[in-house]
Amino acid sequence: MKAPPCAFSEIVGKIQVLTLEVRTPLTAEDLGARLKACFGAGGLGMNLEEEPPGRFLFAGGGGHVTAVLHPEGDRTLLRISTSGWAAPVKRFVSDLP
Repeated sequence: MKAPPCAFSEIVGKIQVLTLEVRTPLTAEDLGARLKACFGAGGLGMNLEEEPPGRFLFAGGGGHVTAVLHPEGDRTLLRISTSGWAAPVKRFVSDLP
């Protein structure tokens, strides 16, 4: 006999919070330009709320995307978090070299 699904099982498929960490051969400047093109006015149309050095905060559509860039020699570490934009963030990361 199979147990009925619990409320937690129903929630898991709807979670939109995501944090990923990847290293790319792109420079921090190139990565920042890609982030703006993807999530900003020319892409998904999110508002760029903050842009201190090495950090981007996009907001809109009931969610946000936060990206932190750390140069590491010939690579850049990208730590990207989102609430509400998990699918576009996954696509962005999968398209990186």
